[in-house]
Amino acid sequence: MKILYSCLSKSWGGMEMFTLTAVKQLHKKNIQAELVCIKESRIHIEANNRGIITHPIKASGYFHPFSILKLASIIRRGSYHLIHTQASKDLWLLVPALKILDSKIPLILTKQVGSGIAKKDTFHKWIYKRVTFALAISNVIKKNLLDTCPLEESKVLLLHNGIDTSRFNPDKVDKEKVRMELGIKENEIAIGMLARFSPGKGHEEFLFAARELNLKYNNLKFIIVGEASRGENDYEESIKKSAKEYGLNKIVFTGYRSDTPEVLAAMDIFVFPSHSEAFGIALAEAMAMCKPSVCSNSDGVLDIAVDGETSLLFENKNSNDLAAKISRLIDSPEIRLKLGKNARVRAVNKFDLEILTERTIEIYNRAERKNN
Repeated sequence: MKILYSCLSKSWGGMEMFTLTAVKQLHKKNIQAELVCIKESRIHIEANNRGIITHPIKASGYFHPFSILKLASIIRRGSYHLIHTQASKDLWLLVPALKILDSKIPLILTKQVGSGIAKKDTFHKWIYKRVTFALAISNVIKKNLLDTCPLEESKVLLLHNGIDTSRFNPDKVDKEKVRMELGIKENEIAIGMLARFSPGKGHEEFLFAARELNLKYNNLKFIIVGEASRGENDYEESIKKSAKEYGLNKIVFTGYRSDTPEVLAAMDIFVFPSHSEAFGIALAEAMAMCKPSVCSNSDGVLDIAVDGETSLLFENKNSNDLAAKISRLIDSPEIRLKLGKNARVRAVNKFDLEILTERTIEIYNRAERKNN
């Protein structure tokens, strides 16, 4: 089997990172997989670094005649068995390219983010009719697909994003390495979040909670992992400015880190305060690392965390409730241990990358049978 992946994005976040993970997983299964991406984008650079065959084009999304012709040429020369895109915008180039070629190969869409716009006009019906299956990464995304897109329910399948639970394994990681690097003392409780700097990720609530908790405890260290995405540097600076205004001296902004398991291992409590997350790969990774978590009670988080079993859920956007739930974990090492152990079990059983890759391949085979 030979697959063409598509992710025509200039940003660098969960969708782009998971695209590369998915391609490399297929390589491990001896399936050829190549990538169409935006020329000189971050995903293009990272894919080249990982030895993935790329087909860079200049235009992304919606209607670009020259890019459609370029895509048609790539598809014709590649003799692919199936195309899998991670972004619905890519359909506006892929579907016309397939129509030009009169190609019947299956077209899979993974929906990574929800849409607030109804897409049931005549042209969208033409675009989505060509989709063989649409994969939703969470139940909230599945509902969004059915509500906003002209897709039959039989075409919409639930398939969570997966995580490498072998790599994200606390037994294989030195917890003290990053704690020493970040200056976390033995008696300090490290409370961290991991997200790109973007409005809606919950940085404001995290900082507010940190300020409130510092009034009650003197042994806390706060960690914010991540970098600004394209065009969001001003937002990152505003968050760092707020931290100074709050007088948060014991806070570390690490920037982007590729050693995510080690960084998570350094934390005692993981916080996931996102306002509206389609899935939340960082949360699943933290759970695989046996980390007790405090999460917003919204959207895709509800597919991952179980309140009182793996995590404590707080009212979305409610900084006071967030602080209160973190305080419960600070006060109880026993609850932290229980939640962390349960989190690891759930991550391995529900979100293991190997299991979900096999399910993806099953869907590919099903799509091929459907189109024959």
